[in-house]
Amino acid sequence: MNVQIFAKFLTAPDPGVCGGAVHAQRDLIDIISRRSGFSGAEFSKRAPMAIELTVNRQKRNVEADPEKPLLWALREDLKLPGTKFGCGAGLCGACTVLMDGQPIRACQTPIGAVGEAAITTIEDVSSHPAGPAVLKAWGDLDVPQCGYCQAGQIMTATWMLGEFPDPSDEDVDAIMSGNICRCSTYLRIRAAIRQAANARAAGGAA
Repeated sequence: MNVQIFAKFLTAPDPGVCGGAVHAQRDLIDIISRRSGFSGAEFSKRAPMAIELTVNRQKRNVEADPEKPLLWALREDLKLPGTKFGCGAGLCGACTVLMDGQPIRACQTPIGAVGEAAITTIEDVSSHPAGPAVLKAWGDLDVPQCGYCQAGQIMTATWMLGEFPDPSDEDVDAIMSGNICRCSTYLRIRAAIRQAANARAAGGAA
């Protein structure tokens, strides 16, 4: 799969290959979000503050409650839908972004706690040294099935290869264990990480 096309697939509001199922999943997530209070709507009732965030190498301004989760600021205020809502409790990894290069759960990080830290989302993962190789491997090996968790998977994998250029299978399994894939594409994820590691060692993304 072409890397540019694959990147657009990942950053679409609802990536996936099962059209009807994806729309149903989106509707279900919207309902759960509203009823559970996980969405950013509850924060719109509070007095907003002007908060400056550095997202994908750009200064962005958000008018919101400082307690609003970064996930919803990204999706609702900054119109960056690539970061996904999964569990709302920081357990599944779907909302993983990088903050000053370290993976965090955006659903559990209030925007008031970000400060001057630099946030990188899936929309700009190619700016990370390991990002292009990871994206290419994910596309080459057709890693996604429904695709919903894959942005978070890629963010964690990208960070890992920056810290551990030649991880063992055991390393991969341990580090990626916090990112859940409900389609169980774990073997393809591991293979893609290995391909990306080999490509980086050879001096390129191919």
